[in-house]
Amino acid sequence: MLRLVALAAIWGGSFLFMRIAAPVLGPAVLIEYRVLFAALFLAGVSWVLHRRGKGTSLDLRQHWKHYLVLGFFNSALPFLLFAFAARTLSASVLSVLNATAPMFGALVGAVWARQAVSPRAALGLVLGTVGVGLLVGFDHVSERPGAMVAIVAALVAAFCYSIASQYAKSAKAVAPFANAHGSMWAATLFVIPALPFFPSPGEPTAGIWAAVLALGVVCSGIAYILYFKLIEEVGTTSALTVTFLNPMFGILWGAIFLHEVIGWHTLLGSSIVLVGTALVTGFVPSFLRAPAAQAK
Repeated sequence: MLRLVALAAIWGGSFLFMRIAAPVLGPAVLIEYRVLFAALFLAGVSWVLHRRGKGTSLDLRQHWKHYLVLGFFNSALPFLLFAFAARTLSASVLSVLNATAPMFGALVGAVWARQAVSPRAALGLVLGTVGVGLLVGFDHVSERPGAMVAIVAALVAAFCYSIASQYAKSAKAVAPFANAHGSMWAATLFVIPALPFFPSPGEPTAGIWAAVLALGVVCSGIAYILYFKLIEEVGTTSALTVTFLNPMFGILWGAIFLHEVIGWHTLLGSSIVLVGTALVTGFVPSFLRAPAAQAK
C-alpha cells in the first residue's frame, strides 16, 4: 500500500513539474531532458544490478523494434503532448485528463478485439466525458488563449497510453526493467527531431533545472521501477489503483505549490471521471471485494 501511494504521489507530481518547467523550456526541450535523464538514471541502475549478478540486458538485437513502439506511444508522444498542454493548463486539470487513459484503453481494446462495448463500459465513457466537460467547462483556465487545443492535446496523450497498453498485452514478453530502460532511450531519439520546432522561450533558473531533474529521475526513472515492482507483487489489476490516486495528488500539489484554486467543479468533475474510469475498466477496490469474497 505504501509503494502504491508513493507512486501516485510521484506521478501526480509530474504534472506540477511540467507546469513549472514547460512555459520556460518549451515542450520539446523539457521532454528531451526528461527522457534523457530517465534513461541515464536507468542505465546507472542497470550497471549496479549487473554488478550484483542480476540480468538487465536490453537485448537490442531482438527487441529494438519493441522498444521503439513502446518508447513512441508510452513516452515520447504523450510526454510531448502533456508538456505542450502544461504551458496553458493547470496541474490539477492535467492530472484529471490523464486519468481518462483507462477509458480510452477499454475502447481501444474493444476495437482491437472486435468486441462490442458493454452497457457498463458505455455508461462509464459517458460519465467520463461529462466529468471532463464539467472540469474544463467551469475552470478559468479554459478561458486562456489556446486552452481548447491544450485540452485536446492532453486527451490525445491519454489515448496514446491506451495504445501502448494494448500493444504491450500483445507484444513479446520483455522484462519490466528492460521495457522501462529501452523505451526511455527510444523516446530520447524520437524527441530530437521536435527540438528545432519548439525552442526554449526563456532561460531556466536553478528551480527550473531542479524540476526537470525531478521529472526525469524521480517521476520517470524511479516511478517506472516502483510501478513494475508493484505489478510483480500485486498484479496489474491492483496496480491500476494508482490511476485513481494520481489526480488526488495532482490537485493537491497544484494547490500547495502553485496556489491553484480547487473549485467545486474540480472535485465534482474529477470524481465523475474516476467513477467513469472504474465502470469502463470494471475496477473494484480490494476493500470492496473482500466482503463479497467472505460472504461466499
